[in-house]
Amino acid sequence: MNNSEKIKVLYIDDEPNNLVGFKATFRFDYIVFIASNIEQAYNHLNANPDIRVIMCDQRMPDKTGSQFFEEMRGQYPLPVRMLITGYADIESVIDAVNKGHIFRYIKKPWTYIDIKSAIEEGNLYYSTNSLLEVKVKELQSAYEELGKFTYIITHDLRGPLVSVMGAIELAKSMDSIDELKELVGMMDAAIKKLDEFIKNTHEYYSIKRGMAGNEAINFNAIVADLEALFRIAGRMDNIRFTVNVNQTGSFYSDAMCIKIVLNNLLSNAFKYQRNTSVDKFVELDIDVADNNLQIVVRDNGIGIHNDHIENIFLMFYRATSEESGSGFGLYNVKDALNKINGTVEVNSIVNQGTTFKVLIPGKANGTK
Repeated sequence: MNNSEKIKVLYIDDEPNNLVGFKATFRFDYIVFIASNIEQAYNHLNANPDIRVIMCDQRMPDKTGSQFFEEMRGQYPLPVRMLITGYADIESVIDAVNKGHIFRYIKKPWTYIDIKSAIEEGNLYYSTNSLLEVKVKELQSAYEELGKFTYIITHDLRGPLVSVMGAIELAKSMDSIDELKELVGMMDAAIKKLDEFIKNTHEYYSIKRGMAGNEAINFNAIVADLEALFRIAGRMDNIRFTVNVNQTGSFYSDAMCIKIVLNNLLSNAFKYQRNTSVDKFVELDIDVADNNLQIVVRDNGIGIHNDHIENIFLMFYRATSEESGSGFGLYNVKDALNKINGTVEVNSIVNQGTTFKVLIPGKANGTK
């Protein structure tokens, strides 16, 4: 067993012979740290926060072992605590066990088997507790995300539905074609918002499912579909859309994740334009070489204030109120990139535009 796999054990005793004997006995089985006083013990814990088992003699000169354990567990709750004691200190041991200060106690004089079995049991307990702590944090994170998701569902789904239902009620009593056209326009905007939210939600769960795929990707084919979609939006809003694809050689990755990245970055670039601009544009550059991908999406839209840049990839975060959004799009971009080991950089100036630069390493053909 190499050192990286060995259990780290801290042994505290004010008798030098006991310290030397302990280290000599267990140096091949574990990574052993020894301390003759509480100060040295804290120094070892500060330098080695991954110590798993702490064994301390009950009768220490500056404070008892049980007092030390009660004091240190607030700062270092994970290490398993074991008290080494003689029969005369049994009342102190019982008190420490009852208060939860120690995992078990070992009677003097200890034997190799006593210590070995105690450390192995303590390590199992440590591993179980560490895994439980990770799962509790994951559960807490999932609970918080569910709370946000529940709120956003009721807000972003019900809001457009209420608008459509209200417009339908108004339309029942209208005779003017012009007024009806205006209501239809309102309903159209509400339906599009619903559609965007549903699409982003679907993307979110597509990313969360399973492992990333691996297939050869032809970016000219992917961009042809995107161009057909976004050129219509460009014509409607007078946005000049230019695309440049330079692919030399093959590129292997998860096509779905890359499509999610491209679609969301382009959607934002088209959505967050300045209405007063006379020369609105969105540019997409894709460069593939040596099985590495670079995607650059530029626009001259409303831009993102510097205070918001670091938060725009958080779920449900909205950097502006000028346009309505689900707060899902850029979160999905980041999540998709994490899945395929990609990175993204953002540069933006308010009222001048935004540039997203994405870098994605390709996979070897046939690898997972």
